[in-house]
Amino acid sequence: MTEFRRSYGAALWHLLLLLGCFAVTGWIALRLSAEPTAGRMLLWFVGAVIAHDLLLFPLYALVDRALRAAMGSPERRSALNHVRVPALASGLLLLVYLPGILGLGGDTYTAATGLTPQPLLARWLVASAAIFAVSAALYALRHRRSPARRRRSAAP
Repeated sequence: MTEFRRSYGAALWHLLLLLGCFAVTGWIALRLSAEPTAGRMLLWFVGAVIAHDLLLFPLYALVDRALRAAMGSPERRSALNHVRVPALASGLLLLVYLPGILGLGGDTYTAATGLTPQPLLARWLVASAAIFAVSAALYALRHRRSPARRRRSAAP
């Protein structure tokens, strides 16, 4: 088993899990191949991969490096996760709300829900503000309770 781990680079369960993921992906691809819109879905998926890997990932990696450099000390860097997580959640919500915000598929949205898509921008902004506010409150609570801060305040 150690020889397998040395040659493969990970445990056997990792390989089995990866093979299972490939099997599920293959099954989904076979199911979707009969769909009339399969070509459009594939094009959207390839476009999303290219947009993420070539545009978005370098952009947010650059922003992350700049924020880490601006934060300085490791104690201050712990606040960075309280910005990263809500930013990720807000970005994912934007992906969900973006078609409605841009007015794409408004008739479909209205037919499915009986509502108009006009308030989606405001709802996304309110949800994002709430996510950032909860994260800021958690950071303040965590910072207030941190042992290093208590030790510094107790020192003469």
